[in-house]
Amino acid sequence: MVDILVNFGLGSLVLTFLVSLFGIGASLYGQSRKDARWIESGRHSMLLTLPLLTAAATMIIILLVQNHFEVSYVTQVTSRSMPTYLKVTALWGGQPGSLVFWSWLMSIFATAIAVRNWSRDREFLPWVTVVVLTTLAFFLLLTIFFENPFSRLWLMPSGDIVDQLFRPSASAVLFTPADGQGLNPLLRHPGMIIHPPMQYLGFVAFVIPYAFAIAALITGRTDSRWITITRKWTLWAWLFLSMGLVLGMRWAYDVLGWGGYWGWDPVENAALMPWLTATPFLHSVMIQEKRGMMKRWNMFLVILTYDLMIFGTFLVRSGVLSSVHSFAQSAIGPLFFTFIALTFIISIYLLSRRWTELHTETQLNSWFSREGFFLINNLLFIGILVVVFWGVIFPILTEALGFVGEAIPSLRDTFNGQKVTVGPSYYERATGPLWAGLLFLMGICPLTAWRISTMKSLGRNIWKPTALSFVVPIVLVVTGMRNWVAVLSFWITALVAFVTLYEFYKGAAARRRRSGRNFLVELGALIGRNRRRYGGYMIHFGIVLMAIGVIGIEMFQTETQLTINRGEQITLGDYSITFDNLAEFDTNDNRNVARAEVSVYKNGEKVGELNPRRDYFYESRQPMTIPGVRSTMEDDFYVLLVDWQPISTQRATFKLYHNPLVNWLWIGSLVLIVGTMVAAWPEKETEEMRAIVRETRAVAGD
Repeated sequence: MVDILVNFGLGSLVLTFLVSLFGIGASLYGQSRKDARWIESGRHSMLLTLPLLTAAATMIIILLVQNHFEVSYVTQVTSRSMPTYLKVTALWGGQPGSLVFWSWLMSIFATAIAVRNWSRDREFLPWVTVVVLTTLAFFLLLTIFFENPFSRLWLMPSGDIVDQLFRPSASAVLFTPADGQGLNPLLRHPGMIIHPPMQYLGFVAFVIPYAFAIAALITGRTDSRWITITRKWTLWAWLFLSMGLVLGMRWAYDVLGWGGYWGWDPVENAALMPWLTATPFLHSVMIQEKRGMMKRWNMFLVILTYDLMIFGTFLVRSGVLSSVHSFAQSAIGPLFFTFIALTFIISIYLLSRRWTELHTETQLNSWFSREGFFLINNLLFIGILVVVFWGVIFPILTEALGFVGEAIPSLRDTFNGQKVTVGPSYYERATGPLWAGLLFLMGICPLTAWRISTMKSLGRNIWKPTALSFVVPIVLVVTGMRNWVAVLSFWITALVAFVTLYEFYKGAAARRRRSGRNFLVELGALIGRNRRRYGGYMIHFGIVLMAIGVIGIEMFQTETQLTINRGEQITLGDYSITFDNLAEFDTNDNRNVARAEVSVYKNGEKVGELNPRRDYFYESRQPMTIPGVRSTMEDDFYVLLVDWQPISTQRATFKLYHNPLVNWLWIGSLVLIVGTMVAAWPEKETEEMRAIVRETRAVAGD
C-alpha cells in the first residue's frame, strides 16, 4: 500500500515539474513564432498543475493520517496519539510538506489566472505563463530533489537506518518505527493551523501582480492596464498577508510566553517585509490610475514585493537565522538565494529597458495634494522596510565578516565568526516615529484633493475632526496620564478615527439630504456604491483600533515574577493572584501536564480563577507553556507557570503580565479584514461600464 501511495505521489510531483517546464518552453516558443497554438498549450499547462499537485498532496495526507511511519516525513511530524485534524495540518508542519503545500496553492492561482478571459490582453499571456510556471517549477525543484516528502526509512544489513527515496541496496528493507516524533507542540495551536495557509496565500497571490508587471515590461505596455487587471489580486493578496500576520501575532501571544504579540523575531520580520512594500503599492497604484504618475515606482514596488516574498520563504526554509518559527538547517538555502538574485537582476534589467517609456505623465503640483501625501506615505513605509531589513540581515553580515576577517585582526576581534543580533529595542526605537508618521498621514490624506490642494483648504476640511480629537488628550491629562508620548499617540489615533468617521458621515448625510431616506440606509448604499474608497476607510479605522491596542501594551505593560508557596500572593498593580493548588499528571495523548490553580483578585475583590500550565510532550521531548489569561476590553491579566517544586512542597514560580487595551488589537484586526473584503468585493457592472467594454472591443476589432 505504501509503495502505491509513494509512487503515485512522487509521480504526480515529477509530472507537474515536467508540465511546468513544457508550459514555459511552449509559451516562449509560441511567442517567438507568433503561434497562438503553442501559447495556448502553455496556458493549458497551468490548468494541469492543479489536479496533479492535488493528487500529490492527497497522497501525503493519506500517508500522514494512516500512520505510515516508514515514510520519513510522517515520522517527523505525526504520532499515533495525534488527532486526525492535526495529522492533516501536518502537511505544512515540516519543510518537505510545506513546500508541496506552497506549490499546491501556487497551482490554484495558476489555474485561476489561466481561466480568465484573455481576449483583451493576449500579449500578456505567454509572459504571465512563463513567470507563474517558473516560480512553481523552482519550488517543485526544491521539493523533488532536495526536500522530498516521499523519502522512506531503510534498514541496512549493518543495522543502520538510511533516509532515502529509493531502496539503497537490494538487501535493504523498509523500516517502520513504532511511533512518530509528533508535531512540534508550538504548531498545535489553532492559530498555527490557520496562520501558515494565510501567510502562504498572501505570498503566492503576489506572484500574479508581479507576473503581469513583468509581462508589461517585456511587451512595452506602459499604461495602467496591468494594474487594472491585478487590482483585485493585489487586494486579496494583501488581505491574506495581513491575516497571516495577525494570526501569527495571536499565536505568539497565546503560546510563546512572551506576554506580548510581537517579538521582532527574524521570521516575523520576514513575513512583515513584503507587507511593507505591498501596502504602499496599493496606495501608489491609485496615483498612477488617476494622474499617470509613479509608474517606475510601482514597477519597483511589485518587483520588491515578489522577491521579499521569496526571501521570507528562504529565511524560514534555509535555517540561516535562528527563530522559533524556522525549520532546521537545509541545503536549499543557496538555491533560494540564487533564485532571488536572478529574478531581481532580470526584473531590474527589464525595468531599466523601459525606464524612458515609464515617464510620468503629469507633475506633482502640490505637496498638500493627495498624491503628495501618498508619496510621503510610501517613503515612510520604505524607511521602516530599510530598518527591518537591516536588522534581519545584520546577523548574516556579521557572521560573514567574522569569517572573512580571519586575516584582518580588527574584524576577527570584533565578530570572531559569530552572529551578532539586534534586539526588539532597536526596531522599536527606529520604527516607532515612522509608524506614528504613517498613522498621522492616515488622518490627513482623506481630506486632501487630487492635483492641487493648499494648507488653507486642508485646514478648512480638518478643523472639525481636529477639534473633536483634542478632547481625548485633555481627558487623559485631567485623569492623570503623564506619559506624554502616549498622550501624543492617543491624540493621533483619535484624529484619524474622527477624520475617518467624518468621511462616512459627510457622504451619508449628503445622500440623505437628497433622498430623505434613513441615514443608516444611505450609509449602506454609500459603501456599496464606492466599495474601494469606503472599504479603504474601514481598513484605516481597523488600524486605528489596532493602534490603541499597540499603544496600550507597548507603553503601559507591567510584569513581575516571583516564587511563592501555596496560599501566598503576588501583586501586580491592581491585580493579585493567590496560589491555590498544583497538579501534575499524564494524559492519554502522551503529555505530562503541570497545571496550577490560582485565584485572581482586582482591587481586593475576587474576579475569577485561572489555570496556567506547562505541557511536556513525550514524543517530541518538548515543553509548551499555556498561559492563564483574564481578558476584558480594558486589559488582559496574563499568568505563566514558570517553574514548580515537587508536589509535596507546593511551591511554584509565576510570571505575571498586565497588558492594557491589548484586545483592541484583535478587534481592529477583524475590522481591517472586513474592510479589505469590502474593498476587494467585485463591483456591480453598470450599463455604462458595459457600454465602455463594448466600445473598447469594437475599436480593438474583437
